[in-house]
Amino acid sequence: MAQIARDLAEKALALVNAAATYSKPRLATFWHYAKAELVPPTPAETLTAIQSLKKIVNSAQTGSFKQLQVKEALLNGLVAAEVWMWFYAGEITGKHGIIGYSV
Repeated sequence: MAQIARDLAEKALALVNAAATYSKPRLATFWHYAKAELVPPTPAETLTAIQSLKKIVNSAQTGSFKQLQVKEALLNGLVAAEVWMWFYAGEITGKHGIIGYSV
């Protein structure tokens, strides 16, 4: 019985070591990108975003958006679609299901 427990402990230790060896480079890569991409916006970036939003509202009010090139209009549409999809992903996450709310 003691031999089985010892063998099980050795195998578990080997498994933990293998998992640690496997995950270390992947976690290092994750943290490298997380430090760059998952930081909150700086005040300068926030001001730039507000100015950009004002520019978009102004172009909608004056009708200057009709003068966009096709490439710019396509990129704007893709950004809007991405924001829309993230909104729906948040809704699905928040209500814990795809259909309806639990009332």
